[in-house]
Amino acid sequence: MSGPETERHAARNGGRQPGIDELLQRVRAGYTRVEAQEAYDAWRAGDALLVDIRYAALRERDGLIPGATVVERNELEWRLDPHGSHRLPEATHHDLRVVVVCNEGYASSLAAESLHRLGLHRATDLVGGFQAWRAAGLPVTTAAAQ
Repeated sequence: MSGPETERHAARNGGRQPGIDELLQRVRAGYTRVEAQEAYDAWRAGDALLVDIRYAALRERDGLIPGATVVERNELEWRLDPHGSHRLPEATHHDLRVVVVCNEGYASSLAAESLHRLGLHRATDLVGGFQAWRAAGLPVTTAAAQ
């Protein structure tokens, strides 16, 4: 936001801009987040595309979710926009259920909200991110094994 839009927003909020915690709360109120087991079950049933947006160093350090699609955060919208010229083959329609996975479930919330703006109304994110997935005992493989 900038210019008049920023001023209108600040006026609605008593003259202050929201902090990241407030922004996350607002963003997350706009959709239902999923827990690790639900994400795994949806992926196994073919009802969700798991998208890992963690940067390479975290994937190398902690491992990968087998079958997850790796898309760097800065490419996410271009790769998942069904109308985009750089889209993934799986990104064929706006009804696609996307579960965004980051390291701990913060950046993925903002990413899911961005996908909603593109019309991907079923986009969500994984509560607790990759760390919650691993803690739940769900499949993880080393980066070298992929």
